[in-house]
Amino acid sequence: MSHTPKKHLSGHDDFEIEPIEGLPAEPPKGEQILWQGRPDWWALSKEALNLKWVAGYFALLTIWRFVSVVDLLPLGQAIGSAVPFVLLGLIVCGLLMLVAYLQARAAMYTVTDARVVLRIGAALTVTLNLPYTQVGNAMLDLRKGGTGTIALETLGETRLSYLVCWPHVRPWYFKDAQPSLRCIPEAEKVAVLLADAAQARVSIPKVTRPLNATAVAAE
Repeated sequence: MSHTPKKHLSGHDDFEIEPIEGLPAEPPKGEQILWQGRPDWWALSKEALNLKWVAGYFALLTIWRFVSVVDLLPLGQAIGSAVPFVLLGLIVCGLLMLVAYLQARAAMYTVTDARVVLRIGAALTVTLNLPYTQVGNAMLDLRKGGTGTIALETLGETRLSYLVCWPHVRPWYFKDAQPSLRCIPEAEKVAVLLADAAQARVSIPKVTRPLNATAVAAE
């Protein structure tokens, strides 16, 4: 879900110290916010928390339990013996969906013409500031329905903790963690926007003043 950035006007909010939601400070003069959005919590529960696999696991346990006792017990009792697995599966899946919802609600991704900012963390809030000059590559994993993940490969000495970034990180890349805009709607459009902004930023020539500029001017 994407939206127009806004300032907090009144009332209490966990992030009321943010001048603009998702950013720890006002952007420098001239920097433009191009897009802001959060993960889709349902997609996050399926991709980051493996909701479908967990549900399938408990479904198999339920079937196994029923089949293993159906020849030994009356049908009603056989079904009753499998019900606890169904209830346990519902509880676990419900908890996973709750975690996904809280993680998605607490996150805010911001793409500007100079950097990508990830405000993440449901319990411990962390803000990752990634200028395009520190991003070597951006990889899009597009899924059905238009949601997708944009993983950012960092350059140089930039090192991030996989556990700190999770679930806003590319799966299985533990040593060189790649922070990610995870499970965002209209991911392809955001990827194009990010790529264009990064290309424009890194291609801007840097003008420096020669050391002998003063001497030349004096002559």
